[in-house]
Amino acid sequence: MTKVLITDPIDQSGIDILSQVAQVDQKIGISDADLAEIIKDYDALMIRSGTQVTEKIINSSKKLRIIGRAGVGVDNVDVKAATQKGVLVVNSPGGNTIAAAEHTIAMMLALSRNIPIAHSSTISGKWERKNFVGNELFKKKLGVVGLGKIGTHVAKVANALGMDVVGYDPFVSNERALQLQVRLSELEVLFKESDYVTLHLPRTPETENLVDINILKSMKNEAKLINCARGGIIDESALADALENSVIGGAAIDVFSEEPLNPKSPLLQIKENLILTPHLGASTKEAQENVAVDVAEQIRDVLLGLSARTAVNIPGLSPDIMDSLKPHLQLAETLGLLITQLSGGNINKLELKLQGEFVQHPSKPLIIASLKGLLSKALGDRINYVNASIEAESRGISVIENKDESRPEFASGLLQLTTYGDKGENSVAGSIFADGELRIISIDQYPVNVSPSRFMLVTRHRDMPGIIGKLGSLLGDHNVNIASMQVGRKIVRGEAVMVLSIDDPIPSNLLTSILKVEGITSANPVTL
Repeated sequence: MTKVLITDPIDQSGIDILSQVAQVDQKIGISDADLAEIIKDYDALMIRSGTQVTEKIINSSKKLRIIGRAGVGVDNVDVKAATQKGVLVVNSPGGNTIAAAEHTIAMMLALSRNIPIAHSSTISGKWERKNFVGNELFKKKLGVVGLGKIGTHVAKVANALGMDVVGYDPFVSNERALQLQVRLSELEVLFKESDYVTLHLPRTPETENLVDINILKSMKNEAKLINCARGGIIDESALADALENSVIGGAAIDVFSEEPLNPKSPLLQIKENLILTPHLGASTKEAQENVAVDVAEQIRDVLLGLSARTAVNIPGLSPDIMDSLKPHLQLAETLGLLITQLSGGNINKLELKLQGEFVQHPSKPLIIASLKGLLSKALGDRINYVNASIEAESRGISVIENKDESRPEFASGLLQLTTYGDKGENSVAGSIFADGELRIISIDQYPVNVSPSRFMLVTRHRDMPGIIGKLGSLLGDHNVNIASMQVGRKIVRGEAVMVLSIDDPIPSNLLTSILKVEGITSANPVTL
């Protein structure tokens, strides 16, 4: 008999759907050891955020076909282990969009009108109208940082409230922003000029502590900050200091770097102009029912032999096809991740040129893998093989596919990605060598032959004596070790590209020094 295990509290509507096709067992709060022991008897596992589905648990399974996370993220599931095991992982990326957006608006209104403190005062028997004079949202400037589904809905509601909405999202085109009635802005300018700033970003190494004391000091004294996205994007100690010293006018925070909120958090010492809620963004009856129904329906469909709507790992491909495509998908994702760090600015079009072997394989997975790489720097673990196309479309990125049937220069053919955006055109190309090794074979049409590495530095420079030596000396002075170096040029003493594989990331002060070297016109640190 088909069996489904549920290990976190799930709305009854989801349980009812699963009960139509399987025996449903609920073991809320089960230990990791016990879960690893009993998972071998189950065909499906449904969880929320409480259960950690580790590699050990996944590898202990015998019949498991699908893991369903009733929520947005899948950070508590080892997706790589599940994919290797052939287990589908699904979530509900849109189930709490409205709830999170409405909570953001509610926090903004409550902060503007002093509702929590006014309520406390009134029920204590006081009548202090003069102490709680607030602000209107009408005609105020709202800065929306991140224009995904939730940020877009916040912008829509804010427009209806008569606010002047500006936004920052490196993957939203001007055309898409115009449709949303949002004016795009540079991040620093947005913080400096907005009356309200709301964050809608994932937590990634790039966004961690993004809002630091320098950003806070750049804001207006009366500006108000709202975060209903992810904890850790704001430096909480810096925010406490900024509120204590009236650097900004107020803040409303729903998510924290440590949850539950640490009793020693400096935010708990702030008595005015601060609203704290315990991660309530998705806590509506409707949202809980939506995510439960969405994921339960997908589990039901997979158990019946149908496809899932929002699989996080690659859906709809047989293991044989997966094995044959694995290096091609890896190359596509690597090139996407590389070109997004070289292009900068808003990208509105991605062109894929396929040649040789790449023409013979299904192209859609290659497109999706390229988009996943292109967007992963901005969206972190929110981006996956299923939502990559949706996320690209929502940001106004169009995709062009160009199959080149001519005889390829490399035996296995090549894959070339070209981006077009407000900072011009960039291209990278790669191939798979006979030993299965991935190679980057050109950058902006300059020929190179480089194996992708964790940390890289790509420079544009004039081909002239001394530049390589100066750059090497600079890296050595900063204790950055060079593993390999390649120079690509079209003509002697003309423009050239230099690609260095390095053992460590480039510090910001070193990058500043590199850009001061005579002849170097650009320098892009790359993390793959």
